[in-house]
Amino acid sequence: MHKVTSEELFQRALKVTPGGVHSPVRSFKGLDRAPVFFKQAEGAFLTSVEDKKYIDFCQSFGPLILGHRDPEVAEEVHRMVDTAWTFGATEIYSLELAEWISNTLPFMQKLRFVSSGTEAVMSALRVARAATGRSKILKFEGCYHGHVDNLLVKAGSGLAGAAASSSAGISAEVAATTVVAPLDDEAKLAEVFAAQGKDIAAVIIEPLPANYGLLVQRQEFLQKVSELCKKNGSLLIFDEVISGFRVGLAGMVEKTGITPDLVTYGKIIGGGFPVGCYGGRAELMNMVAPSGDVYQAGTLSANPIGMRAGLVTLKKMQRLDGWNVLEKRTQKFTQSLRDGFAKKGVPLKVEQHSSLFWIHGNTSGTIRTIEQIPANQGATFKGLFLKALDKGVYLAPNAYEVGFVSMAHTDELLAEAAQIIVNAVE
Repeated sequence: MHKVTSEELFQRALKVTPGGVHSPVRSFKGLDRAPVFFKQAEGAFLTSVEDKKYIDFCQSFGPLILGHRDPEVAEEVHRMVDTAWTFGATEIYSLELAEWISNTLPFMQKLRFVSSGTEAVMSALRVARAATGRSKILKFEGCYHGHVDNLLVKAGSGLAGAAASSSAGISAEVAATTVVAPLDDEAKLAEVFAAQGKDIAAVIIEPLPANYGLLVQRQEFLQKVSELCKKNGSLLIFDEVISGFRVGLAGMVEKTGITPDLVTYGKIIGGGFPVGCYGGRAELMNMVAPSGDVYQAGTLSANPIGMRAGLVTLKKMQRLDGWNVLEKRTQKFTQSLRDGFAKKGVPLKVEQHSSLFWIHGNTSGTIRTIEQIPANQGATFKGLFLKALDKGVYLAPNAYEVGFVSMAHTDELLAEAAQIIVNAVE
């Protein structure tokens, strides 16, 4: 009997789906081969339709901090599936997760669950505009906040902070409601605020930018962002969809000591199921319907399966002191990569923060802006990715995506993966 291959499945997918994928980051664009189609996942491993096992550092782009199908989470998910799938009414499961988050994170006085990080960001921006009576949002070049229209923009030319659309289908009028500033540049940020501060409703930033490489920011820069927001009456929004509950229990709020007005979450709080969340100061969240006039709704918001999976995941991480465990494992793993690259005389650097890592070719120092990313990053990554893939290591299939270590990645498995990755480099 003929066994179906990833190539055959991809050709079928191209006929019914744009680019053959349901999210661009899943494609192997520029890698000159079809993406691998997977049929099973467990722990730190993915299994392809060809029955090949891969050590997975994508982990669904971050949500699976315990690994695929953690037994404790799976048990709760099965129990919930046998109880209810969705209510479309008030229920106890979202209440329990909301209470746990609010009690654990004092700055999350009130919160609202949605179904994705994009939806969380979109809603937080709406609250900010309503609260301030202003129309503009300031974002940073190199930070990604989902596919919200007025955040799919890049720095334009001309006036300070001018923006241009980075996607077709977004009008110039919509793009003009966003101001763009560079990361790691206090002087430029002050200049942008001086020119447009009175119109800026909110500044949104990934306090740990991890969508366009791992661009670890200086504390001084983040402090300046907070300071200028307060001075100009703009709200500060931390987009912690990736970093939230990934870098620590209280995310980058804990790491930086900066308390934003609003925070957006996703990924880990759903334990592997679709979820998003926005929240913060009670007086701001009380503006959201039905308490206030900021309308936001969602039929499948606070899906009970994701609520239970998220709560079990978070409680288990807290019980195991998982964040410290993961940081130590990831430090050891990334140091093995650095040592291996150095031994081979290969000019590659590994950026690491908590349980995130990113391999790049700029050896002159820490990359904090997208301009510092080497021009040959794509070509360098392509060779490494394909050879590592051939030997059974699955990295996110894009030169600018970060890798994630989970609790399912043991020290022994990480040592094996490090050797494979080092050997994959020319």
